[in-house]
Amino acid sequence: MKLIIAIVSNEDCSLLMKTLIKHKYFVTKLSSSGGFLKKGNATLMIGAKTEDIEEIIKIISDYSKTRKEMVPTSIINEFGAMPSIPFEVTVGGATLFIVDVEKFIKL
Repeated sequence: MKLIIAIVSNEDCSLLMKTLIKHKYFVTKLSSSGGFLKKGNATLMIGAKTEDIEEIIKIISDYSKTRKEMVPTSIINEFGAMPSIPFEVTVGGATLFIVDVEKFIKL
């Protein structure tokens, strides 16, 4: 038994969860936010059999796309915060952690 912890964009989460559930995988969503851009993310916990891992990774990959966004910046000096030139960053995609589950008990 494995536990997949997938951190995905809020924009991708709804359709991704629907697809995982349609394929009969159990999914729990936790709301989270990133430290760098301070944007909302979703952390999905997916319980899976070892033989299902590759299919789940494929589904997550298909529904978690990267995209470019412009991010405003600020320069902080002795006069306070001053707006600066925004820069482009890549957001989205997914970060996965796959953990062995030694014991699974459903109460």
